Amino acid sequence: MVRRRTIKRLHKLKEMDQQSDNQQNNKTTLQELILDNFSDCDDLVHRTLPELSISIIYFLHLVNDQLLKMELLEPLYHASEEASLPFLRRSNFHKSDDEKKLIDGIIKGEAVVFHKEHAYLINISGPKQREIQPSETETTITGPHEGFVESSEINLSMIRRRVRSSHLKINEIPVGEVAKGSVYVLHIKGIANDEIVQDLTNRIEKIEIDAVYDSHILTQLIEDQPNALFPQFMLRERPDAVAAALVEGKVVIVMDGSPAVIITPSSFFDFFQTGDDYYQRWITGTATRLLRFGAFMITIGFTALYVAVTSFHYEMIPQSLLTTLAGSRSKVPFDPLYEALIMEVTLEFLREAGARLPTKVGQTIGIVGGIVIGQAAVQAGITSNVLIIVVASSAIASFVVPSYVMSASIRLTRFGLILLAGILGNLGIVIGLTILVIHLSSLTSVGAPYLAPLSPFFKKDWGDFLLRAPYSLMKTRPAIPRSSNKKKVK
Repeated sequence: MVRRRTIKRLHKLKEMDQQSDNQQNNKTTLQELILDNFSDCDDLVHRTLPELSISIIYFLHLVNDQLLKMELLEPLYHASEEASLPFLRRSNFHKSDDEKKLIDGIIKGEAVVFHKEHAYLINISGPKQREIQPSETETTITGPHEGFVESSEINLSMIRRRVRSSHLKINEIPVGEVAKGSVYVLHIKGIANDEIVQDLTNRIEKIEIDAVYDSHILTQLIEDQPNALFPQFMLRERPDAVAAALVEGKVVIVMDGSPAVIITPSSFFDFFQTGDDYYQRWITGTATRLLRFGAFMITIGFTALYVAVTSFHYEMIPQSLLTTLAGSRSKVPFDPLYEALIMEVTLEFLREAGARLPTKVGQTIGIVGGIVIGQAAVQAGITSNVLIIVVASSAIASFVVPSYVMSASIRLTRFGLILLAGILGNLGIVIGLTILVIHLSSLTSVGAPYLAPLSPFFKKDWGDFLLRAPYSLMKTRPAIPRSSNKKKVK
C-alpha cells in the first residue's frame, strides 16, 4: 500500500516537472518565433539580462532613445530579481503571450520584454514626428492655421480636442497584407448614419493589397465608381474642417502615415467650399463662393468658347473686337483648335515642371515659361495675343478651385470640351456639357447622390450650397449623410 502511494507521488512529481518543462519550452519557443520572424533584420536589438531572467526585443530606429533609457533600461539595470516582476506589472506595461500582437507591437515601435514564461509590451515608439504646421494645400486667412501631419496619433488627438464628446467613436482597422498599416473610422454616435459607417468598415476590411501608403490610394480602393473622372471622397488637411464634417453627420477616415483625412459622403459642390467661407461674415462668404463657381465655369469653358467662336461663329464677336482679333490671328499659321491645344499643353508642361522641381528652380521655370509664352510665342507667330489672354484667364481661374484633386479633373475635362468645340463649334460645347452633367449625375459617394442638393433637389440644403446663409438659418444637417438627428440648431 505504502509502495503504491510512493509510486503515485513520483508520477505526480514527474507530471509537474513535465508541465514546468513545457512552460519553459513555450517561453523559449515564443522568443524563438519572434526572433525567427525578424531574422536578417540588422536593426533589430535583442538585449538579455540573465541575472533578472529578462530579454528585450525592439527595433533600433523605431524607438525613442530617451524613453528607452528612462522607462526601461535604467530601471531594470538597477532592479533586483525580486523587484523585476512588480516593475513589469506597472500600468505602462501590457502583458501578452499572443505572437501576432507581439510582432505587431515591435513593428509599431514598442519593445517586448520577456520575463520567464511571460511577455510584456511597452510603448516607447519614436523618433520624433513632424511638428504641427499650417497646411500647404489648404490655407485660410481668418481661421486656425494648424494642419494634419503624418502621425495618426497626433491627428486623432487634434480631432479629439475639437470634438470633446464621448459620442465620438473611433474604430481601428488594419490594412495591408505585407506592409501593415492602420486605418481609423470616426463618427459621432447618434448623428452619423450607422449603415454608412458599417458600409465603409466593410469596404476597408475587404481590401486585399500588399500595402496602402496614403489616403489618396485608399479612396481609390473604396470609392463607389473608381473609374470615374471625378473624386467622390473629400480629402482635407485641416482639423477644424474635419470636426465640422463629423458634427454634420459625415464619416471620417484617418490613415496612419498620411496628412490627408477622408470625409464622406461628399457631393460635387463640397469641393468648392473652404474654411474662410464660414469664418467670414455670411455676405463675404457667399460672394467668394459664387466667385469660385464663376472661376469653375471660366476654367472649363473659356478656351473651348474661343475655339468655337473663332472657328465657326464669327458673328458672335462684337464688331469692335473683330478687327483686333483678325489682326492678332493674321500671322498665326494654325487653326484655332491646334493653336489652343498647343498653348494649353505647354501650360500643363510648365505647371507640372513647376510642381515637381525644387522650389527655387520651379520659380525660375515659371518666369522663363511666362516670358516664352507671353512674348516669344506671339512674336514668332505661333499664337495670338487674344489666345494668350484666354489661356492665362483659364489657368488663373483653375487655381481658385480649393481642391487640387478636383482641379486636376476639371483641367482634363477642359481638353475634351476644346476638342468638341474645334469639331462642332457651340454644338460640341453643348454636347460636352450634357455628357458631363450626365456623368456627374450618375456618380454617388457611399450611396449618396453626387450632385445633391441640386439633383435630387434638397431645398433645406440650399442655405449652404451656392450661398453661405447666416448661421441662424442653417438649422438642419445636410441631407446626404442621412443623419438620424436632423436638427443642428434647436
